[in-house]
Amino acid sequence: MCFDSSEQERFDASESIVLIPLSTRSMLFMISAHDSIAMYLAIEPQSLCFYVIAASKRKSEFSTEAGSKYLILGAFSSGILLFGYDRTTTDIYMWAPDIYEGSPTPVTAFLSIAPKISISANISRVSIYGSYGATLQQIFFFCSIASMILGALAAMAQTKVKRLLAHSSIGHVGYIRTGFSCGTIEGIQSLLIGIFIYASMTIDAFAIVSALRQTRVKYIADLGALAKTNPISAITFSITMFSYAGIPPLAGFCSKFYLFFAALGCGAYFLAPVGVVTSVIGRWAAGRLPRVSQFGGPKAVLRAPDTMDRDKSLLLAMTSSFITSFFPYPSPLFSVTHQMALSSYL
Repeated sequence: MCFDSSEQERFDASESIVLIPLSTRSMLFMISAHDSIAMYLAIEPQSLCFYVIAASKRKSEFSTEAGSKYLILGAFSSGILLFGYDRTTTDIYMWAPDIYEGSPTPVTAFLSIAPKISISANISRVSIYGSYGATLQQIFFFCSIASMILGALAAMAQTKVKRLLAHSSIGHVGYIRTGFSCGTIEGIQSLLIGIFIYASMTIDAFAIVSALRQTRVKYIADLGALAKTNPISAITFSITMFSYAGIPPLAGFCSKFYLFFAALGCGAYFLAPVGVVTSVIGRWAAGRLPRVSQFGGPKAVLRAPDTMDRDKSLLLAMTSSFITSFFPYPSPLFSVTHQMALSSYL
């Protein structure tokens, strides 16, 4: 993905080839950390890598702005209680969409998925252990509500594709955080299911956006001719955004259903209604993309995006198949996530 987009977005992919594995290695260290110092020391190297790759498009002032804002936000987060969780759980400074918009599209996809998976895997162990478990669950409770509300409301006003995906990502992570508020095996299993589904949807969305960048698609209105120039991409993109919106029977709906069910099972009765309301609001925001791509009049004459390479097409086919087939065949992922949730207690 980096090599495919390096020419069209004019950023140095060679740096990403080095920094992305380094940040991934730091994430693995963070997941295996057993104390706060080790976890903090693992967070800082990966954050430094993120700052550099966010600003890797050096000729773009937006990319430089993205890296600078990420650096300031990360330094501020690290300074508060030495707890550097700058992972866009709550968009306090409204800078996360700027980072997503200014960074190269492959970098944005990586920043949307990898840090959230690593920090979720680490906190899933902390939230069910020790004397601070109940306190952490209350913190996650309020963070989940804030993320869901801010993500849904802010997405309504967006006119750019990547910024809308950024706010949808913030809101979806808020849904995933509801699993932390439970402190039970069911809660951990539901958040693991949510992470798998979220990663699949994000890969789908940004793979298509990366291809559309060749036609200089930046605003939502620019998608008006997508169904005419590339109907397969339009259909796949629509399915992905419907899944983001939680339309049944797609995987995104199943993810939210299991998370809300786990929240009700652990007594978080206020969390589930808030999630349902914000999900309805998010449906309108995310539903604009498929509506414009399928039925909106073309703003300009766009040439069809270049054909994706074999590896990216295969990845897109796998994730799309997972999104559409999870509802009738949930057992494989259920078995895997149940074993992972049980291992959190061992």
